[in-house]
Amino acid sequence: MTDLKSQPPENDVLRRLSFLDRFLPVWILAAMGAGLLLGRFVPGLQDVLDAVTIGPFSVPIALGLLLMMYPVLAKVRYDRLDSVTRDRRTMALSLVLNWVLGPALMFALAWLLLPDLPEYRTGLIIVGLARCIAMVIIWNDLACGDREAAAVLVALNSVFQLLMFGVLGWFYLELLPGWLGLGTTSVHFSFGEIALNVLIFLGLPLAAGYLTRRVGERTRGRDWYESRFLPRIGPVALYGLLFTIVLLFALQGDAITSQPLDVARIALPLLAYFAIMWAGSYALGRAAGLAYPRATTLAFTAAGNNFELAIAVAIGVFGVSSGQALAGVVGPLIEVPVLVALVYVSLALRRRWAARTTTG
Repeated sequence: MTDLKSQPPENDVLRRLSFLDRFLPVWILAAMGAGLLLGRFVPGLQDVLDAVTIGPFSVPIALGLLLMMYPVLAKVRYDRLDSVTRDRRTMALSLVLNWVLGPALMFALAWLLLPDLPEYRTGLIIVGLARCIAMVIIWNDLACGDREAAAVLVALNSVFQLLMFGVLGWFYLELLPGWLGLGTTSVHFSFGEIALNVLIFLGLPLAAGYLTRRVGERTRGRDWYESRFLPRIGPVALYGLLFTIVLLFALQGDAITSQPLDVARIALPLLAYFAIMWAGSYALGRAAGLAYPRATTLAFTAAGNNFELAIAVAIGVFGVSSGQALAGVVGPLIEVPVLVALVYVSLALRRRWAARTTTG
């Protein structure tokens, strides 16, 4: 398990940040704004982006996510993954949080706060079923979480996504509402679509990161790889993140800006969801005795969602102009700034944790 004392203090981390890293919230907000403006005022942009797809997935967005995830996964020390897989406590907590509590919480919030808006409610439930396997990697890295644990937990989520997404979709959209007398929504999920999502957004960058480290260490050694090579490719992750955010918001800029009241209604349960999942998971990790890096990883992997899959499923099943698709698009609109803020909350908690460890 990663020892907190072996990690650099928060102040040292912040001092070493580049200009791009230090003002990350500013760049992210600017990217969101630029995307919204592009989607609203550039005619035909959405048609151009929609034309470049693999199945239901946008190639430009996939490219941005690959650029974002590859440098982080290249940093993972794959020879240490066994320390995570042997940690049954973390693995069990992650499975319960992601596949029991997370979907149940989103279901409850969607019905509680959107009882009169069935399309948006269904879209949010789909978001809750799509557990994060992509962008959470970079939030975890920025918060100085456990990279090896993040790699294992997102891989675990990908396996359960293949096995459980369709089952839980049937349970939360058809079976449980019927039992509760709430009305049902009949939905068919494509196993091939889910498998393609896992392959593109996790399989490719994971394979590239693993091969890069293996070849780099064999040919030049670990010291060169970590002190010379990784710093060169590190900024690519943030460029990929900003590029992806611009594209995501450009695709639905018109829908978001033309329906602000609907966006606000959808945002409320999402805000509650991210706050409850992150804080609850972090507190649970601490109560279970996890060190800061692993507790932080547990919190981010439980709070994040796979909006790429949620949007693709909503569009594929209900149509691009549906309320379900809009709810999926609002997901990253809320998730991105909230989880960026939680990165800074994590770093503040890290400083307090280190101070207590030192005085203790």
